[in-house]
Amino acid sequence: MKRITLLLCAIFSISLAFSQNTVTGTVTDTNKEVLPGANILEKGTNNGTSTDFNGKFSLTVKDGAILVISFAGYETEEVSVNGKTNLTIVLSEGLHLDEIVITGNRIKPRTILDSPVPIDNIDVRELQKSGKNTLDRMLTFKVPSFNSQNQAISDATAHYDPADLRGLGPSRTLVLVNGKRKNQSAQVYLNRTPGKGEVGVDLKSIPTAAIERVEILRDGASAIYGSDAIAGVMNIILKKNVQYSTFTTKAGITSERDGFNLSSDFNTAFNFGDGGFVNITLGYYNQETTNRAGIVSDVGGTPRDAAWLAANPKAGMTVGQPAMEKKDLFVNLEHPIGEKSTLYSFHGYTTRDGQSFAYYRAPYWRNDVANANFITRDPDDFIGYQPTFETKINDYISSLGIKFPIAEGWNADASVTYGSNDVDVTVNNSVNRDYLADHNTSPRSFNPGGYRFTNVVGNFDVNTQFSEQVGFAFGFEYKKESFSAIEGNPLSYYGAGSDSFAGIKPAEAGTWSRRNFAVYSQLEYDINKDFLLGVAGRYEDYTDAGSNFSWKVNGRYKLGNNGAFRASYSTGFRAPTLHQSHITLSQYIIVAGSSEPLLQGTLANNNPAVQALGVPTLTHETSKNIAAGMTYKFNRNFSASVDFYQIKVDDRVLFSSQIGSDSDPSTTNPVEQILQDNNVVAVQVFINAGDTKTTGTDIVLNYRNIRVGENGKLHASFAANFNKTTIAAINTPQIIANAGYNIFDRQEQGLIINSRPKSKMILGLNYISDKWDISFNNTRFGEVTITAPESGGTDQDLSSKIATDLGFGYNLTDRITFNANINNIFDVYPDVTKTSTNTSQAGSRFKYSSEVQQLGQLGTNFSIGLNYQF
Repeated sequence: MKRITLLLCAIFSISLAFSQNTVTGTVTDTNKEVLPGANILEKGTNNGTSTDFNGKFSLTVKDGAILVISFAGYETEEVSVNGKTNLTIVLSEGLHLDEIVITGNRIKPRTILDSPVPIDNIDVRELQKSGKNTLDRMLTFKVPSFNSQNQAISDATAHYDPADLRGLGPSRTLVLVNGKRKNQSAQVYLNRTPGKGEVGVDLKSIPTAAIERVEILRDGASAIYGSDAIAGVMNIILKKNVQYSTFTTKAGITSERDGFNLSSDFNTAFNFGDGGFVNITLGYYNQETTNRAGIVSDVGGTPRDAAWLAANPKAGMTVGQPAMEKKDLFVNLEHPIGEKSTLYSFHGYTTRDGQSFAYYRAPYWRNDVANANFITRDPDDFIGYQPTFETKINDYISSLGIKFPIAEGWNADASVTYGSNDVDVTVNNSVNRDYLADHNTSPRSFNPGGYRFTNVVGNFDVNTQFSEQVGFAFGFEYKKESFSAIEGNPLSYYGAGSDSFAGIKPAEAGTWSRRNFAVYSQLEYDINKDFLLGVAGRYEDYTDAGSNFSWKVNGRYKLGNNGAFRASYSTGFRAPTLHQSHITLSQYIIVAGSSEPLLQGTLANNNPAVQALGVPTLTHETSKNIAAGMTYKFNRNFSASVDFYQIKVDDRVLFSSQIGSDSDPSTTNPVEQILQDNNVVAVQVFINAGDTKTTGTDIVLNYRNIRVGENGKLHASFAANFNKTTIAAINTPQIIANAGYNIFDRQEQGLIINSRPKSKMILGLNYISDKWDISFNNTRFGEVTITAPESGGTDQDLSSKIATDLGFGYNLTDRITFNANINNIFDVYPDVTKTSTNTSQAGSRFKYSSEVQQLGQLGTNFSIGLNYQF
C-alpha cells in the first residue's frame, strides 16, 4: 500500500509541468431541442462526461483533442476542439447502437455496435423514471437478466437484498465504480432465500443521485477483470462536472397505507483549480415497514392461547420490507496535470439503520418464559414477544489515481482503491431463555456482534495502439482482503443465546485476511473495417485459494454500417470469499418439519472436524462461457439484438443442507458426533460440490422517435431474458455419503434452479414533449417454483405475474419538474403458498413464499416528487 502511494506521488510530481484546456458546449438535435444525458468522450481515452438537463457540458481535454458525442437514438458525431472553448453540437436522429461504452475493453472505448460483446448503457434518468427507491430495485425493472427483491424475516439478509445477473447468484456478478472494483458486503446470506450461502455487493450503498449511467456487460469477463466476473460486470459511472445543481425530493406509500418512504438528495459540482472539477452528492432516504403476513393455522391449546389467537389471527407477525434510514455522501473529482495527465479521485460513504422482525414468539412457543413470571407476573397474561433485528451498516469506497503517458502512444492508469462494509447487530424485545432459567431474569436487548469486510486494491493499467488496426493493453493488480467476525456481548451467547439471533462467541470471532496478485493482457486486431478479433488472458494467485489462469477470445463481424455478428468464448473463475472460508456461528432458523425456530450451527470450512468428514479446503470455482449474437439497426429509428449464452460452473461453492441426526438412535455416526460436540441440532458447511449449467437468450428491441403531434416523440422498447439453470452434479464427500446424508437436498437445489424467474420481459413506452415525460412499462416475471423438502410435500409452480407501472413528469418551468408514479397499478401479488408444499411457512405465517422471488410483495404503491435545478 505504501509503495503504491509513493509511486502515485512520484508520478504526480513528474506531471506537474503540463497543462490542459476546458471546453464547454451544448448538444441539440436538428430541431434545436437540447439533449440531456448525451455522452461526451475525448477520443482515444476514457475521459468523458455527459450533458446536463439543459444539454450543456464541460470537459477538460488535451490540446488538439477530438470529442466523440453520442446519444441514444442519434448518430454519433466527432468534433475537433482546435483551440475552441465553447461548442454547439447538433446530432441527427439515429439509434442507441452508436453510443460509446468503456466496460469490457481495457484498450479503448467502442460503440455498442462495434463491441464484440453485448453491453447495456443505461442513463440514470431512465432508472429514476421508474419511481423505485433504490438502485437494485430500479435495475430489476429495467434489466431483464437482473433480479433483486426484498427478503423478509431473514436476519441481516433482509437489509441487503441479494442481487444477481442471469440467476447465477450474487457472488458471480462483478460490480465496478468508475471502473474500479467495489468491495463486497460484510454479510454472507445464510437464510433460505435466493443467493443463499453467497456474498454480494451492497448496491443500496450507491445513491442514484451520484450516478451518471450504468453499463452492464452481459458476458463473462474474468480474463479482463478477475474473480467474480462469471455472469457479467456492472460498471457504475459517477457524475462529473454537471452544469447545474440539482435538488430532488420524493415521497411514497403503498395502497395498504404502509411502507411510507421519503427521500431527498442534492447534487452539485464546482470548478477545482485550473480545469478541474469536484462533484458532490448528499442523499437521505427513510422507509417504514410493510406487513403482508398470512392468517396462521395454529390452534390454541389453552384458553389463554385461544384468546390470543382470536385477537391476533396473524400471530403478531410482521412480514415485509424492513424500516430503514439511509444517509449518503459521495464525491467525484478530477484535475488535469499538464497537457496529458489527469489526477482523479472518488469517495463514497453510506450509513444506514434498519429494523426488521423475527418470528413472533407466540405464547405457546415460550411457556418457559411465561412460567418464569419475568415479562408478566401471571403466566395467563403472557402474550409472547417479537424480537427485532436491528442493523447499523456502514459502507465506504475511496479511490485515488492518475492517468498519464509513459511514452508516445502509451497511456497508463495507476490507482489505489479502498473499500469496506460493516454491519453491527442489535436484537431488541428478546430474552435469553437459558440465562432466564439460571438467574430468573434476562436482558431484553442484546448486541450479538457483527461483521466487517475490507479490501485494498492497487491497479496499474497500460494501453496503446500499435496501429489503427492493433490495440494492446496489460496491467497488474494487487489486492488485500480482510474479514472480521466481531464478538457479541457475553449475555447474547450465554447458553443458546439471545432468542432469534445468538451472539458471536469468542471462538467464532476473529480476523482473517488474504492477498492476491494478478497480471493480465488484452490484444485486439481490426483485420479490416468489418472483422475484429480479440484475445485476453489473466493470471491470479490467491494466498488461500491458489492460482488460476483465465482466457477469452471474441470476435465481431459488421454487416455494413448497420449491424454485426458477435461471439465469444472464455474461461472464468471465482475465488471463495473469506466469509465462506471462515464464518462459524449458531442461530435460530426454521427447520423443515418444525413449526418453530431451532438452533443451527455453521462450521468453517477449515474447521478440523469438518475436514475430518472429507470436506476439502475451499478453492476457486471455474467456468466456461460461450456466447453468440447479432445486433442490427434496420433504419434510423428501429434496432434489434439477440444474444445466446451458455455458462458452465464447476466446483461451485455451496452452502450445504442442514445435516442432523439420522434415524438410528443406537449408533453415532461421524456427523452426529460433530453435532454433539457443538451442541446444535443441525450443521451446515461451505463446500466446492456443485456443477451447474446455465443457458439463456437476451432480446432487445428499440423503436425511437415516433412523431406524435407537433413536438412530441414516442419511444418504444422491448427487452427479454430467458434463462434456465440445471445442476449437472453434486459431489458429496465419501464419509458423509456413506453415512446416508444428502449434502445438498432438493430444497437447496431449488434455490439455485427455481427461485429466480426463468424469464422476464419488459415492454416500455415513453412519450416526451416540451412539457410532458410519460412512461408506461409492463414487466412480466416468469414462473418460479417452490420446492418441497426431502421429507415430503408437493412442488408448487407460481404463475407468471405482470407489474404495470405508470410515470409522469411535467416541466413546470425549464428548471422545475414535477414527477408522479403509480407502480403495480393492478395490485398484483405472487400466488399464495400452498400448505401442500410442506415448506417452512411456519403455520401459514408467510402468505407468500419467502424462498422464491418474482415481483415482490409491496402491491400497488404511489409516489410524488419534485426536481429543481439551479
